[in-house]
Amino acid sequence: MTTTFYDHWREVPESAWRWPNFSPAEIACRGTGKLLVNELALDKLQALRDRLDKPLIVRSAYRSPEHNRAVGGATRSKHMDGAAFDIAMANHDPVTFEAAAREVGFLGFGFYPRSGFMHVDLGPARQWGERFLVRATAFASETPPAREVLTDSRTMKGGGAAGVATLGAAGVEVAQSVLAETQSSILPLVPYLDTLRWLFIAVALGGIAVTIYARLDDWKRGRR
Repeated sequence: MTTTFYDHWREVPESAWRWPNFSPAEIACRGTGKLLVNELALDKLQALRDRLDKPLIVRSAYRSPEHNRAVGGATRSKHMDGAAFDIAMANHDPVTFEAAAREVGFLGFGFYPRSGFMHVDLGPARQWGERFLVRATAFASETPPAREVLTDSRTMKGGGAAGVATLGAAGVEVAQSVLAETQSSILPLVPYLDTLRWLFIAVALGGIAVTIYARLDDWKRGRR
């Protein structure tokens, strides 16, 4: 197991860092900035990231002895060896995460559901803490393309109807004005156009009402 110590993570040469999804700052001690690069542990962390194909939010990695004492860490914590990581579960299903971590070679597991993270380390094989509750749905269902959501939206349908009807009413009004001024021979049609204009206005108001109702209903259902 190859390890390299740096007094501060800024001292790490760019050419020496080969874990593309992580940075020295993420892995360094939160209290002192010191960094112990444990290559085997970081290789497994990168393998876990690749297997899950999702970002890993590192809450804690290497801890200097003084910082480990300050935070009340175990006296022989694997964090001081650069061989332990606390990973937030905000964007992971804990069951899937644990299975993947075991597959890449992590042996020690600590469960902290109240704090929202899982501890993984290179062993020995053991586990502690209360496991996370199994989620009803491990991952969110696939989000349909925006155009499909808009097509099926009652708000869009109501707003569309209101918009079309408003344009229709405006068009009829323009046509009515033109006919009244230039086409005196068909003036008898003007009253009918007036009726048609009011019909469009009624449809527009109906569309607006549907839009308002849909938004209120969506709000009540917690869809906003």
